[in-house]
Amino acid sequence: MKQNAALIIGLLVLGASAAFVTAQDPGRRGGPPSGPASGTSFDSAPLAKDEAEKKMLAVLDDMNSRSRGMLSVPRDDGRFLRMLVEATGAKNVVEVGTSHGYSATWIGLALQTTGGKLTTFEIDPERAKLARANFKRAGLEGVITLVEGDAHTEVPKLKETIDLLFLDADKEGYLDYLEKLLPLVRLGGLVVAHNMSARQADPRYVKAITTNPQLETLFVNLRDSGIGVTMKKR
Repeated sequence: MKQNAALIIGLLVLGASAAFVTAQDPGRRGGPPSGPASGTSFDSAPLAKDEAEKKMLAVLDDMNSRSRGMLSVPRDDGRFLRMLVEATGAKNVVEVGTSHGYSATWIGLALQTTGGKLTTFEIDPERAKLARANFKRAGLEGVITLVEGDAHTEVPKLKETIDLLFLDADKEGYLDYLEKLLPLVRLGGLVVAHNMSARQADPRYVKAITTNPQLETLFVNLRDSGIGVTMKKR
């Protein structure tokens, strides 16, 4: 029952996040402007609940300011990941594509609440080194395990059930990661794929997650980087 409630909360987060709190453009849907905020955008900055979270948010801000060339997710996508992990109560999360650890740190922030752990894979030694340093700064060494190497050969070594899988690596490799890891994703678990806009997504992966009757897929934030959220049906 607790897992069902958490899943419902997670799906509500998905629906609410589809527009990433951007107000309606009055000329986009043909309807009249609705309220004084019409045509504007809202920005809700993260608020720390305690000193530990304040420290982690400061590290995330610093990482974000140094993210040029790091292929990291935008801040709001990182916050979205944090919401998904925490709302669904995920305990075992796997990430493919660490970069300098920005998205992993957002996930780690949630896992400190759920009592879970993250295993993340990075092929580039320099980025892996930087990510480890960032995890240490954020106090997440005990939460995050970084596996350095080619994820295509490393992920088959995983054996534990996965609550949430996050893909943010080579787009043409998404289908391979899905085929290798979907059997480990629990029923009701999520596969979250980044860079799913029409200009970036691999059509083979899109077909795999939208034609399998055992999966339910929703795409959000497609005007920007695009995120595909796939649930493995119970």
